[in-house]
Amino acid sequence: MKKAIRSFSLIINYKTFIITFLAVLSSYVCFHLNLTAKFPDMLVGVAIVFPVVFSIGSAYTRRENALQRYSDFKGHAIALFFACRDWTTTKDSGLPSRMQQMVHNLILKTKVMLKSKPDEWKAQEKEMYGLFSQLSTMTMELRALGVQSGEISRVSQYLSKIIIAFDNMKIIHNYRTPVTLRTYSKVFIYIFPIIYGPYFASTFHDYSAHLEYVMPVLYSFILVSLDNIQDHLENPFDEVGEDDISIDADEVRDFLEH
Repeated sequence: MKKAIRSFSLIINYKTFIITFLAVLSSYVCFHLNLTAKFPDMLVGVAIVFPVVFSIGSAYTRRENALQRYSDFKGHAIALFFACRDWTTTKDSGLPSRMQQMVHNLILKTKVMLKSKPDEWKAQEKEMYGLFSQLSTMTMELRALGVQSGEISRVSQYLSKIIIAFDNMKIIHNYRTPVTLRTYSKVFIYIFPIIYGPYFASTFHDYSAHLEYVMPVLYSFILVSLDNIQDHLENPFDEVGEDDISIDADEVRDFLEH
């Protein structure tokens, strides 16, 4: 029940009620001033619904790509830990425990970066590549622990794929739905229920008493809800929306300890 209420609150928020109030007020004023007009319904689909649905589809595709990139990142990091634990001839070195901590630090730092704003990235990205450098140095210790050159090459590929996956997640985080398209959609979503007041006023006589404002309310709820869905899908790493990616460094560390 709590989850359903939270999901509902993410779609229906204060913006929904503000736009609904303004749409109802616009319809009320237009009706009493006898300002009516028969605007075509297709404008809603062409000018608003189609661009918003396109944006939602684009954001969902980006989320799916982000899931795959995070899976690559975590999977190759875990593979590095297994290599340090199982491929060496010397089993009493401290390399596996240090690699386990390094994997935890990598995932934790990635989570912090992906939840922050792009303008806060410069210093954090420098720290992230410092961790990659340490990881590279640690993998070279495998040579002294009896790991063959062919396996060292494979470990280097794991490291390369971790860095590539991180860079892909960074790009997904920083480059989202075109700003101009989002601005266009928001402007029309927020003003459409208001400027359609004359149209809603013209339909008042088609409804029973006390049902005159059903159309402006429905239009407002539907359009603003679509915009809210797009907003929550826009950043798949902020862990605000129901469909966001959850990055849990402690869960990975607990898995490696067993």
